Amino acid sequence: MTASSTDLPRSGHAPDLITTRLSIEGMSCAACSGRVGRMLSARPGVADAQVNLLAGSASIRHDPSLSPADLAAAVTKLGYPATVPQDAAPHAHQDETLGLRRDFLLALALTLPVFVAEMGGHLIPSFHHWLHGALGPGPLNWAQMILTALVLALPGRRFFATGIPALLRGGPEMNSLVALGSGAAFLYSAVVVLLPDLIPPASRHVYFEAAAVIVALILMGRWLEARAKGQAGAAIRALIELAPDQATVLRDGRQVRTPVADLHPGDLVLLVPGERVAVDGTVTEGQGHVDRSMLTGEPVPAPKAPGDPVTGGTVNGTTALTYRVTATGSDTTLSRIVRMVEGAQNARLPVQALVDRITRVFVPVVIGLALLAFLIWLAFGPDLAHAVVAGVAVLIIACPCAMGLAVPVSIMVGTGRGAQLGVLFRRGEALQRLSKARLVGFDKTGTLTRGRPELTAIQTDGMPKDEALRLAAAAEARSEHPLGAAIVAGAAARGLNLPPAAEVQATAGRGLTAVVEGHRLLIGNRAALTEAGIQPAPTLEQAAAAMADGGATPVHLALDGRHAATFALEDRIRDEAAPTVDALHRMGLVTVMLSGDVPATARAVGQRLGIDDVRAGLMPGDKLTAIGAMGPGSVFVGDGINDAPALAAAETGIAIGTGTSIAIEAADLVLMSGDLSGVARAIRLSRAVMRNIRQNLFWAFAYNTALIPVAMGVLVPFGGPQLSPMLGAGAMALSSVCVVGNALRLRTVR
Repeated sequence: MTASSTDLPRSGHAPDLITTRLSIEGMSCAACSGRVGRMLSARPGVADAQVNLLAGSASIRHDPSLSPADLAAAVTKLGYPATVPQDAAPHAHQDETLGLRRDFLLALALTLPVFVAEMGGHLIPSFHHWLHGALGPGPLNWAQMILTALVLALPGRRFFATGIPALLRGGPEMNSLVALGSGAAFLYSAVVVLLPDLIPPASRHVYFEAAAVIVALILMGRWLEARAKGQAGAAIRALIELAPDQATVLRDGRQVRTPVADLHPGDLVLLVPGERVAVDGTVTEGQGHVDRSMLTGEPVPAPKAPGDPVTGGTVNGTTALTYRVTATGSDTTLSRIVRMVEGAQNARLPVQALVDRITRVFVPVVIGLALLAFLIWLAFGPDLAHAVVAGVAVLIIACPCAMGLAVPVSIMVGTGRGAQLGVLFRRGEALQRLSKARLVGFDKTGTLTRGRPELTAIQTDGMPKDEALRLAAAAEARSEHPLGAAIVAGAAARGLNLPPAAEVQATAGRGLTAVVEGHRLLIGNRAALTEAGIQPAPTLEQAAAAMADGGATPVHLALDGRHAATFALEDRIRDEAAPTVDALHRMGLVTVMLSGDVPATARAVGQRLGIDDVRAGLMPGDKLTAIGAMGPGSVFVGDGINDAPALAAAETGIAIGTGTSIAIEAADLVLMSGDLSGVARAIRLSRAVMRNIRQNLFWAFAYNTALIPVAMGVLVPFGGPQLSPMLGAGAMALSSVCVVGNALRLRTVR
């Protein structure tokens, strides 16, 4: 649901949009959420509006000139009370469940005598005769009418309070159908009791039990549905509740128990064994292990020492630690995770468009079919009573609850399960795109490898190895490139003192130049030597080829225009890389490596891992071109920092991250644990979610397609029964519960 660009301010550039989240009450079916979404999207200044029926929320991207209060007022005016929530309100589902349970039990208590009085007589003729003999038909009908009126006026009031105004506004929805169906059955029966002369003698039947049972059964279905919806949102509530309320802060040498909300960056927090980390920070004292499984899905506790980061919501091991606060409130990793999951759960998948198109006209069509069934039975049926039953049955059985729940409930459960497994879908649409993946491209350094190259060999031509390393490390001392850092670390390991470097200039994809102790240095790959017009030394070129064939990256040093040395830098392959590639192959996917490394090194790594296609020696622009050429179904996996353009260029970008680097805006999803096997896990989860959505949609549409004609009475000419409105209410309630229950199976995806 996206507003046209003409709705946005016509300045010379696109405005900076803000996002507002609304909490909306009263939405009960896809027709409701569709109306809210269309209204919001049509407002000037709104770029995009996503309405989540399951969560009772809307996420709106809009121009800052629109106030959140005005958006909430517009939704409220439409008939659905809306507010701007101050927090995540994790207990909202629980409150809804308790209210529905209370209303259902009250409806059940009032309906049971009506049901027993009417249906018991049909099952046991002697009971029927005794009841009519003891009370008489008149008082019995009056008692049923009073009890049914109480059912409709008290627990059933919600259907009329929402459904009738929606009908009068020209936007009928589920509550409208229930109100029309139960109201019609009650009014017809009331006329039989109060003004019997208006009804032909053959049609003087009362259907109070149908009106009461309809309300009771639908309330039961809504209650069970709300309970299941609460379970569907359990993952995000569990995330919200990970953060503790109190923390022990060291102030003026004293330990002070302080609310977490009062913590500030720079505070020193004492973490006792087994305690949950309050907010993000950096360890200042102590060594131990921290369990991060609730955030990353990582089963093995991570070692922590001074200087290491800790993340709010994780659990300390058996050693006391002290850490300095680095982020609080909405800036913490846990808060960002919750926002990511909420954003993904509010997303509208492309498959939702089909549901939207159908539900937009579904309720008016159902009302028309109910009227048609009434007229046909009135014209060709035995009496007026059968016509009323047919019309009411169509209204009740066709409520589009299951349609509206089919997609969002699967998204909510699937993304929540992903968060538990350390797979964070930043954009819900990635769920659908990833399920269609056919090709997975990997960056090499930091993705398939550990990203920490080590100096493993030095080959020189006419100069001491330590001297070559000392000069090269001096030039690389301020470099941020992992290969440069490896050279500096190698020099430090040998205890070499580094002189200052001047005129340091780096060239992307090539290397750098510098002046050290009066010598002009060039450090880089083979292409850098060629471009500088430097003739490679034959012995060093042979050594470089051997290094590359062994899986190491050769880095060359030229001194005053002469090729002087070659360094072997080896980045070890991740332990989980080969099993991940094998798992993707078993899933029928093609694997590709896109690397800026020398071709021989990349081929050696690719051969060890069994990767189908290795493309090496790529400049950043070449990598983007290669990703663009992959076409639909392409996935690119990178380490989420220097691969941001490539992640954005792929149809689906997967960032290999850690708990402290999840805010990688370019990726569609983030693997929190940094474990490469999460790629296969994410694709399996995506396929499971989309399979679940297809099952739900089939159930919802097949149910209505099959049962609406039955409710209209198409089986009667062939000797079949006329469908009772009570059975229709039970079937409708069961359809919603089945859809939600099917989605809950995603919580067990491994």
